[in-house]
Amino acid sequence: MWPFKRKTEKRSAASGFTAEIIAARESYISGRRGIAELTATAQSCVSLWENGFALAQVEGAPMLDRRALALIGRSLALRGEAVFLIDGDALVPCSDWDLRTRNGRPTAYRVGIPEAGGGTSTTALAGEVLHIRVGCDIAAPYYGTAPLKRASLTAGMLNAVESALAEVFELAPIGSQVVPMPEQPETDTNALGRSFRGQRGRVLLRESVTVSAAGGPVPQTDWKPASLSPDLERSMTAETLEAARGAVCGAFGVLPGLFNAATTGPLVREAQRHLAQWTLQPIAELLAEECKAKLGGAVTIDTMGPTQAFDAGGSARAFATLVQGLAMAKESGVDAKAALAMLDWSNSNAA
Repeated sequence: MWPFKRKTEKRSAASGFTAEIIAARESYISGRRGIAELTATAQSCVSLWENGFALAQVEGAPMLDRRALALIGRSLALRGEAVFLIDGDALVPCSDWDLRTRNGRPTAYRVGIPEAGGGTSTTALAGEVLHIRVGCDIAAPYYGTAPLKRASLTAGMLNAVESALAEVFELAPIGSQVVPMPEQPETDTNALGRSFRGQRGRVLLRESVTVSAAGGPVPQTDWKPASLSPDLERSMTAETLEAARGAVCGAFGVLPGLFNAATTGPLVREAQRHLAQWTLQPIAELLAEECKAKLGGAVTIDTMGPTQAFDAGGSARAFATLVQGLAMAKESGVDAKAALAMLDWSNSNAA
């Protein structure tokens, strides 16, 4: 018999500490990758985020220069969060980080700083680190999620369609024709089929030696050519690809019509306003609050004005109407300031 007594090892399960750490780490790692990040559609949206933040106007935080803002925009688009170590009067970008929380709020960080000869690691308190995150989950409010992570099914479809099309254009004999031959031996048929792979724009002629049963000449149907190009129209790849691209653009807050070939000027301006007003500016407000808490003082970040994400013609017409209304209010003895307050036309809502 076995000389040792059997012992039962007890481990944390369900919502225990180990399970929570593993789940949080899995979310942290998986949020760094997206299966559609390498597509042109995703990179175009990422560039809009990056350039929109690079043009932002910052007041109250001199260390938020153009380079740091561009890194923040790109990191938020691809990873859903960005971490910078406050080093004196400069911000040091961090490539990797781990944190400790209390009541769901970070209290300390262990950050990795990228260097040319190899990265370094350091620890810092929460007040020494700028941590901007978007798309937070209630189960882990200290981690952000990227737009492609939140729309993994659509990103997967876009990746599958583009991968399939890439394989078709790489391996399919597009533009080739072949003359079929009846009663061909199996070995010759297999060799012929392998030779079609990757052949493009060729007419593949094979001399047939098969004759009719009566010993007559080669039948004419033996020389009827057949195209080897795949029928992509019937598989609706164009419609599927367009729908997937539009859904990915919507996940990034970009109107799909911005990348349409028939897009006009008004739609382009409306897409710019939509991106800046409903996507970039709310994130800029979160960044301003984080900078105010960590750097001290009032911090404002404006993405609407520098990107000119407003209707210039509509603003001009509104200004003319406003001047006319003020003149009429003065003639009628109405308090113009109170009237403007009722309309909520303040400096913060000028855009």
